[in-house]
Amino acid sequence: MCRLIGEFSFGAALTDEGAFRALTRLSEKGGPDDSGFYKDAGIQLGFNRLSILDLTDQGKQPKMSLSERYLLVFNGEIYNHLDLREKLKVFNKFRGNSDTETLVNCIDEWGVLDTVDKLDGMFAMAVFDNKEHSVYLVRDFAGVKPLFYGYNSRGVVFASQYDQVARHKWFVDEKLDNEVLSLYLRMQYIPAPYGLMSNTYQVLPGEIVKISRSGEKTHKRYWELSKNDSAIVDDRDTALRLVNEKLNISVKQQLLSDVPLGAFLSGGIDSALVCNYASKNKDDKLNTFTIGSDSPVHDESDDALIVAKAINADYTIEKMDSNYALGMIDEVFKVMSEPVADPSIIPTFLVSSLARKDVTVALSGDGGDELFFGYERFQSVVKNRKVVNYPYWIKYLLYGTDRVFWKNRHINSGALLESSGMSHQLLQARFEETHLNAIFGKYSDKLIKTGFGVYDYNNTKDQGELLARMRYAEFYGMMQKTLRKVDLASMGVSLEVRVPFLSKQLINEAMKISPMLNTGGGKKKEVLKRLLKQEVPQAVITETKRGFTVPLGKWIKEDLKDYFADTLLSDSMTQYFGFDRKGIELLLQEQYHSGIDGKWALFSLMALFKWKENLKS
Repeated sequence: MCRLIGEFSFGAALTDEGAFRALTRLSEKGGPDDSGFYKDAGIQLGFNRLSILDLTDQGKQPKMSLSERYLLVFNGEIYNHLDLREKLKVFNKFRGNSDTETLVNCIDEWGVLDTVDKLDGMFAMAVFDNKEHSVYLVRDFAGVKPLFYGYNSRGVVFASQYDQVARHKWFVDEKLDNEVLSLYLRMQYIPAPYGLMSNTYQVLPGEIVKISRSGEKTHKRYWELSKNDSAIVDDRDTALRLVNEKLNISVKQQLLSDVPLGAFLSGGIDSALVCNYASKNKDDKLNTFTIGSDSPVHDESDDALIVAKAINADYTIEKMDSNYALGMIDEVFKVMSEPVADPSIIPTFLVSSLARKDVTVALSGDGGDELFFGYERFQSVVKNRKVVNYPYWIKYLLYGTDRVFWKNRHINSGALLESSGMSHQLLQARFEETHLNAIFGKYSDKLIKTGFGVYDYNNTKDQGELLARMRYAEFYGMMQKTLRKVDLASMGVSLEVRVPFLSKQLINEAMKISPMLNTGGGKKKEVLKRLLKQEVPQAVITETKRGFTVPLGKWIKEDLKDYFADTLLSDSMTQYFGFDRKGIELLLQEQYHSGIDGKWALFSLMALFKWKENLKS
């Protein structure tokens, strides 16, 4: 796991080495063990290394292929690299054991596209082709690792952190893209392929962006999650066997490390399963790490402790309260090289800091909710499917009747919208319309920037098809926010986090399983629940999802009151973003004095303002 940066000129002068190395140092927390540098005509590369595999100099980057055609900087881990290297003709010429050496020589022998098709792992890479004088920017199929870039007439700048692009001399004077800003306020993060500043972007999950010396840019999506229900497994026992086998293999593969490895353990199903298989396959005792809360509504540490004892794992549990969070919150915002407005980044940062005291790599349970239908919103949208195409007056009548007699057990307010996709996206949006209009009225109607169509799907009465389309939207929507949150928090303390649920083989198996086996009748994630009960009978399984979060609304009213008010009412910040200060004042007053909880909107603004502060420092 590392951090990369590079620039590729179309004729403009490259950044002088001192300034370029200063940009490289912005990401040194993500790679504190070593740094690398390369410069040639029109190309400059920088690298910060977090040593995980092959701790010798053979694992250093930038890395040249044996033929010297390709030069690679790479962030991530390739879990099947040992299998791949044995298939190479030049295998006997290798000098080390790193996945970087495997990867660059796979590209040398098979080319970029054929190589990435064969990879299972998490990765973001930049490949310079000395023969064709072109650069390839490639991101893993699930989007676990980030890759940002700026592109204009002077050249392309690419990096693991967005601030490295935004500070670069070719892009530092770019203006805000207000449509992307509006999208951020809706989604609480900036989804690929967008950047907050004009002419800045992200490589999509599963995409290859190729840029030639002349400035020609092409895009190719080499992998994309299916939007359709193409399931072939419709009995629960078969599904159980498939997931049991593939999740076990995925976890076993991801235990590969030359440094200490542990796992995050919450009170939920997904992390418990990952820890169970890790404990089974690890030669020594597994270290698990849990953050609890002083809020009984949010605290899952007792449930986590039950699992840790049941699987014979070591456990470290630390409780968090508002004073603890207040002491750390500035550190949390400092790791935000891009704005991400998920309050659970606070406990994620804390558990990452806790884990880093003992390990360099941690496994996480992220991805299970998206692949196995673990969110309430799946059912919330699905139950309206039979009426969503009716005329509005009929829908309104049915909705009102159901509200009076059955408390919206059968139909909810999402049915009144034009499409299931719109209902789905609005369930994700945490910025109320009234507040958005009051703060950012000029662009508040920009619900979906042109091209961001993950929630743009047709209505269907077929439950399986609708669930499959929702899974696609979750995978490329909110799951990407979760991955960005985890990457920022963990790499901010030099910790690599791996996500076994998002291995290619497990994703492919999950797509074979009928959505109906996981959901329906108010149930969620049934296959994983049954698997956990089979594997860890002592585990506590509840239908209520508490999540890995904090009582932020209460904190803003009390211990963090001045902290939020002083930051959010800054005239320089409100003017820079074009926000109405009175609208923010109203939002704060409602938080303090009414029963309305606007914590998500307030945290969205705070993350944005703190990102801008970091950019100026």
